[in-house]
Amino acid sequence: MNTVFIIVNIIIFLILLAVLYYMQKKHISFSKRVFTGLGLGLVFGYILHLLYGTDSDVTTGTIDWLNIVGSGYVKLLQMIVMPLVFVSIVGAFTKMKLTKNIGKISFLVIGILILTTGISAAIGIGTTLSFGLDGFEIAEGEAEAARNASLVERVETARNLTIPQQLLEMIPSNPFDDLTGARPTSTIAVVIFAAFIGVAFLGVRRKQPEEADLFAKLINSLYSIVMRIVTLVLRLTPYGILALITKVAATSNYEAIISLGKFVLASYVAIILMFIVHLLLLAMAKLNPMRFLKKGLPTLTFAFTSRSSAGTLPMNIKSQIDDFGVSEGIANFAGPFSLSIGQNGCAGIYPAMLAIMVAPQAGIDPRSLSFILTLIVVIMISSFGVAGVGGGATFASLIVLSVMDLPVAIVGLLISVEPLIDMARTALNVSDGMLAGVLTSRITGDLKESVYRQPEIAEG
Repeated sequence: MNTVFIIVNIIIFLILLAVLYYMQKKHISFSKRVFTGLGLGLVFGYILHLLYGTDSDVTTGTIDWLNIVGSGYVKLLQMIVMPLVFVSIVGAFTKMKLTKNIGKISFLVIGILILTTGISAAIGIGTTLSFGLDGFEIAEGEAEAARNASLVERVETARNLTIPQQLLEMIPSNPFDDLTGARPTSTIAVVIFAAFIGVAFLGVRRKQPEEADLFAKLINSLYSIVMRIVTLVLRLTPYGILALITKVAATSNYEAIISLGKFVLASYVAIILMFIVHLLLLAMAKLNPMRFLKKGLPTLTFAFTSRSSAGTLPMNIKSQIDDFGVSEGIANFAGPFSLSIGQNGCAGIYPAMLAIMVAPQAGIDPRSLSFILTLIVVIMISSFGVAGVGGGATFASLIVLSVMDLPVAIVGLLISVEPLIDMARTALNVSDGMLAGVLTSRITGDLKESVYRQPEIAEG
């Protein structure tokens, strides 16, 4: 009987996919198709939850089939992340205009990412104190105990690494190994390796211009091919979001969400406040913040549903270039760097909230100015090298709590609401990456304002 129900659910899902395909054939805008997929997935997923429950064989079997579309789409994006990071950074050096300002651009991109992380940490601290969140109030169940047990090894790794050692971990010893994503810091390692190749290219161009021109043509051709692959994959976005959000709605633990509702609410308040800070920074740069929000929504929606900053990188870069008018060189810097530096949600707000919640357990007054300032500085430094994939917030929190000599068990106690909060955190991370590109282009005078002012999203 369960098989029959699973087949019926799959047929319904196929019908929903057909609706999205029909909309595509009718040339309905990309953003409308994305939000249609989001809405249909929420409704379908919640119906599955009501009819069969979270852990039933029918729900599990249905989601297994839906994962072919949802997880398959994420895998396609992840497939091109490392090639895109590599070719984007090297390609940035081959563009004449960028190489004249490479130091300034690097300083601005990294500076904006780190500054906004510090602001997000302050917002996380303020929100936690305002809501009166306390780590003592969170109970440990079987799932939480199992999660904490699985974190023991990661805790020891984080605790045994000093901040200089953490920075040392980012340096690639085997770049080909890092191109496979073998380490948590592989992304930033690939960025560093690509940057070395870019600097070497500048030296060769001065002494051997013909060889340098040949290399530049090769990289530019490779970049065009990779971006074409990005375009092909991104056309599947509405279908991927439909499957991903269906899974979220069908398998979420709504009872746990209600029991930890205060923490979830505080987290979302902090994230929304930081989104507002992003918009205010754009307004200060005399750019329409609502235009940024509207045109960035499809990218932010995918980040929300996929919970992967790395998986969203192709959309991140393409949105910066095609929708916001950011120069290719700057977008190719801001996007990859934002995967491992200054993630406002995962490496800023979340560790700050946890640290404030558990400070009383270590006999520390969480309102102490010296403690707060130290925490913000530690978070800003520790934000280097946080992987832009699921679990990055956990690793960032373990590092911060260990450096501050605070209890780390709270990281495992929030497992039941982790997916719900992680969705919004990831969207905030991606927003910060796009913001860094837009503001840097604005400051350097490279922003194509006519493109930014366009009301509609560019179609692939």
